[in-house]
Amino acid sequence: QLQAYGGGLVQAGGSLRLSCAASGRTLSNYFMGWFRQAPGKEREFVASIHWSGGSAYYADSVKGRFTISRDNAENAVNLQMNSLKPEDTAVYYCAARYGYRIVAVINVEYWGQGTLVTVSS
Repeated sequence: QLQAYGGGLVQAGGSLRLSCAASGRTLSNYFMGWFRQAPGKEREFVASIHWSGGSAYYADSVKGRFTISRDNAENAVNLQMNSLKPEDTAVYYCAARYGYRIVAVINVEYWGQGTLVTVSS
C-alpha cells in the first residue's frame, strides 16, 4: 500500500515536499514515481526513480524545479517541488512498479491515493 502526503496550498514561486510511504513491502527493485492529474486533464508523468539508485527521470515541464529522492530509513520516496507555478496545480499520485522503469501511466503497477497541490498566482 502506498500512502502519499504533503500536498497543500502554496503561492507561486513557493515550495512543497511530497512523500510516498510504502507499507507491507520493501521497495527493493521497485521503480517509484509521481504522476499528476489536473482538473479536466489526463494523468501525466512527473518523475520516477529506481529504489536502488541510478538515474531519475523527469517530465520536461518539471526539470530543474522538482527533485525525486529515496528515503531508505522511512521506506518512502519524496518529491521536492520548488519554484512552483499555477500550472503545477493538480492531484499528485505516487506509483510503483517492480523491476521496470516508470515513465508513463501504462508502466504503473501500483497506485497510491492522491494528494492535492494547489498553487495560487
